[in-house]
Amino acid sequence: MSENIIPDKVQEVSEKIRETVSDAVENAAEAVAGAAGDAVDAVEDLSDKTLAELSDLFVSIKSASDSMLRSKEAEAVKSAFYKLLSKLKGEAGLAAQAEGSKDNPFEAVEQNFKAMYADYKKERAEFNRQQEAQREENLAKKQQIIAELKALVEGQEDVSSQFPAFRELQNRWREAGPVPAKSFRDINDTYQFYVEKFYDMVQINRDLRDLDFRRNLEAKEAFCETAEKLAEDENIVSAFHELQKLHEQWKEYGPVAKEKREEIWNRFKAATSIINKRYQAHFETLKKQHEENLEKKRVLCEKLEEIAGREISSSAEWNALSKEIEELQAEWRKIGFATKKENQRIYDRFRAACDKFFGRKREFYASIKENMSENLARKQAIIEQAEALKTSTEWKKATDQFIALQKQWKEIGAVPRKKSEQLWKRFRAACDEFFANRDANAAPENDFYGNLKAKRKLVEEVKAYEPSQDETANAEQMRAFNERWNSIGHVPFKEKDAVLAEFRDAMQEKFPLFARQRPQRGGRPAVRTRKDMLIAKYNALQQDIATYENNIGFFAASKNSSPLIEQMRARIEQAKGELKELEMQIRKEEEAGEEQ
Repeated sequence: MSENIIPDKVQEVSEKIRETVSDAVENAAEAVAGAAGDAVDAVEDLSDKTLAELSDLFVSIKSASDSMLRSKEAEAVKSAFYKLLSKLKGEAGLAAQAEGSKDNPFEAVEQNFKAMYADYKKERAEFNRQQEAQREENLAKKQQIIAELKALVEGQEDVSSQFPAFRELQNRWREAGPVPAKSFRDINDTYQFYVEKFYDMVQINRDLRDLDFRRNLEAKEAFCETAEKLAEDENIVSAFHELQKLHEQWKEYGPVAKEKREEIWNRFKAATSIINKRYQAHFETLKKQHEENLEKKRVLCEKLEEIAGREISSSAEWNALSKEIEELQAEWRKIGFATKKENQRIYDRFRAACDKFFGRKREFYASIKENMSENLARKQAIIEQAEALKTSTEWKKATDQFIALQKQWKEIGAVPRKKSEQLWKRFRAACDEFFANRDANAAPENDFYGNLKAKRKLVEEVKAYEPSQDETANAEQMRAFNERWNSIGHVPFKEKDAVLAEFRDAMQEKFPLFARQRPQRGGRPAVRTRKDMLIAKYNALQQDIATYENNIGFFAASKNSSPLIEQMRARIEQAKGELKELEMQIRKEEEAGEEQ
């Protein structure tokens, strides 16, 4: 600064400049905060995209004409890409040492993205270098302008020749462009000081000075009107960003007449204050909404953690709970952002619970796969035995062996789905071939189809029987039916279970006390109390339920066995209902015995 400048005036002008710059810095800080909030929104909006979509989005940013100005958006895409890639690798079970192997399905897309990002960073570095060099050039230009402006202020030239030069310096200053951030305050303070000094201390021609003051006033009044309209804009975020531009333009214009300076500045500052307050209120509302969203997400985390910690023992449970997890994830995506401080933390908590659940699910199915491999080997061994036995003519011995093999088959668990039907068909074919040969070569005393016909006829007789009021007569008739059934020989193997079930159902319908009890020697059942018969019937029903459940497992391997499975399930439900009724009857008999 020149030593001949009056100290008091320097202090007064400097204070005015500091006030202007302070307001500009405050607005710039708020702009940065808004931009940071927008950047968070951009990152969050990428959470549902795939790797391919993120790669395409990065390509579009890189190819855009303003790609160098969208570095924050590019970094957000990069962050989302690698976060998703890490998640997918974890779910795929890729170990760190195997990521670069040929078995890594993500290697191509990862390498492609790395190459694109490296190229973008190189371009960005070159862009920043050029921008910094340009700012240094701009700084040198503005320093030269200030030197020339200082010469005007301190010179004793004729005013009429100085003012056009001053106007040219102002135009050159506006066109010079931005300078390095570290030099911004000093260079602008110095420029504003000499501009003020030019108007206040140089003996300028009054007409020219007043004309310039009026032009500056008109421009600043237009800025005030624009700011006042922005204060009424519903989109306060957009209005705030536009306000920052107005402040930059305001600083480019010189002063107005002294009597108007405070008035015009207060008007502009009032509109600025309204916008700033609305902008602050907007973010306070967002903060409250974010806190509510945080609480909703905590509730979802608690639900998810409870599910992830459950003891689960079946595929049906895993599938049902997986759907619940997917519903919770869908609900999570609808909630919106939590507070900036807690948003990543609550997301990590939710992600950890998801990972725990699906990790346990993978372990469960891995153990099932191992068990299925063992079951596959066991069933293949049974098939080999059945195929070796199917041509045997030792009918009785081979029949017992086939029955034993069928029992073993039912006790073995599930096998891989692709093999299940094939194994079942082989085993069933061996069984059918043997029993068909046995039935075709039956001796006259073993007329299986004749026995089947006789047993079906007996079932019809039982169904046609009308019980009397005489319980003793009913009991005798029940024994007679049972003895006749036992006296009839074997039936074809395929019909055995079905005709036996028909007989039992018919006997149970006509004789509630019917029990499947083997007769003692002599062919007649032992004399039993009513309680004994109830207990025997109870035990028989339990055995029936076990048989039905085994049959369901046996038939489940066949594609066309759905009707049989449904029939077995219906019988199980019916038997369970009868068990409850029998329990009540047995208790009554016990209570009656105690009273006697």
